[in-house]
Amino acid sequence: MSDGMRSDGNKLSNHMWTGRFYNDGVSSHDGLLDKLGEECGVFGVFGHPDAASLCYYGLHALQHRGQESSGVCTTDGSGFHYHRGMGLVKEVFDNDKLAALAGSSAIAHVRYSTAGESRLANAQPLIFKYRGGDLAIATNGNLTNAARIKEELERQGSIFQTTSDTEVVAHLIARSQHDDIVLAVKEALLKVDGAYAFLIQTKDKLIAALDPHGLRPFVIGRLGNAYLFASETCAFDAVGGTYYRDVSPGELLVLDINSAGMKEDRFAPIKQRAICAMEYIYFARPDSDMDEINVHSARKRMGRQLAIESFVDADVVTGVPDSSISAAIGYAEQTGIPYELGLIKNRYTGRTFIQPSQELREQGVKMKLSAVRSIVAGKRVVMIDDSIVRGTTSLRIVNLLREAGATEVHVRISSPPFMNPCYYGIDTPDRKQLIAAQKSVEEIRQAINADSLHFLSKEGLLSAIGRPEGETNRGHCTACFDNRYPTVITEETEIGCGCE
Repeated sequence: MSDGMRSDGNKLSNHMWTGRFYNDGVSSHDGLLDKLGEECGVFGVFGHPDAASLCYYGLHALQHRGQESSGVCTTDGSGFHYHRGMGLVKEVFDNDKLAALAGSSAIAHVRYSTAGESRLANAQPLIFKYRGGDLAIATNGNLTNAARIKEELERQGSIFQTTSDTEVVAHLIARSQHDDIVLAVKEALLKVDGAYAFLIQTKDKLIAALDPHGLRPFVIGRLGNAYLFASETCAFDAVGGTYYRDVSPGELLVLDINSAGMKEDRFAPIKQRAICAMEYIYFARPDSDMDEINVHSARKRMGRQLAIESFVDADVVTGVPDSSISAAIGYAEQTGIPYELGLIKNRYTGRTFIQPSQELREQGVKMKLSAVRSIVAGKRVVMIDDSIVRGTTSLRIVNLLREAGATEVHVRISSPPFMNPCYYGIDTPDRKQLIAAQKSVEEIRQAINADSLHFLSKEGLLSAIGRPEGETNRGHCTACFDNRYPTVITEETEIGCGCE
């Protein structure tokens, strides 16, 4: 078992938050590219002798969902073996560490921390001891009522060791009057609100649960006789597994070493289905399938629909790497305008501890992206991007293309204007920092120095994704575009952005 120490030998700080919400303050992940940040990925294995190694490769496939920390917890039926660390999966694990993680059942996690200090105490899976034995929990999402529950639990004597809302669920399980862990988990989940995909492990059980709205992606796979769980299907491909089905909203699945097969149960009825639309637009890998819809194909359809809604005569179409390339290909196919790699991403910048001056930060996009001068010089360029958040990066990229000789730059966005913060596990700025909440489309066009600007309509987006009609928003959460949140958002929730 291992946790982290600072290089000077002292334990990492156990600093707690100062506000009433878990994500008070300004995000520490502004970065050089003004993109939204996903909050984590989970991976689970049950019934495979190489569970730890499978988790390692599964987490690699989910690395795009979190780069702050990673962890794996295995069980051999008698106890836990676990390792967690700060950094990328390849930095946290090696052969020796994986060899020490014995067992045929495991849960694993990659984390994106969204506020304040990024520290090992919050790295998952979180490990607890209670009257029922050892308990490990990993989750993707955010509990919108965690602060209130935490305050109530503290008044009743609970002592919290982390700033993660995942620990709230552990305390609820531990305080349950039910000795049966499955009943205790059901009781705990009925008390929390928000978006979550949970993997909960004891020495002999693995439990998976998805929130009643199905806000976060969560899928089941098979590898021989073993069961797999993941945030995205691309993780199954990485370990040689196959997709079995999606976890249903409100569903609770139980695997027990003393029982054959997977017990399908539920802790709550399905509420308004509301899978996050931004998963299709931006977060998920293009080779993943969500609700049996391929992400790359959906993004191509978004690009085609965007071309139908906002054609412009131009010479080349280019996409901002990487998440916008699929939509750019669709736009080019629909219009007949050639698609070109007008922007190239530098994949070897890595993480940096340099704190640049504001002047250098304004030029910092060049560390990540380069314009291909021979492709865009003297050309009218259609630049496809998946979203505009603050607008700062869009301005830099437009200017990058102009500096490379583009005569016109027409910006097309394969999503509606992003106008509202997310409270369900996506790192978003305060509403005052969202440019679409403060400016009209024409004002945004001027701010980013584009010759024209168009966003994909919400109706066009939902049609392009392709989920069937009959449910509100075709079963998607589109609150970031239309302010229609599928769960109750209280004043307490709005104190923070809801991403911790």
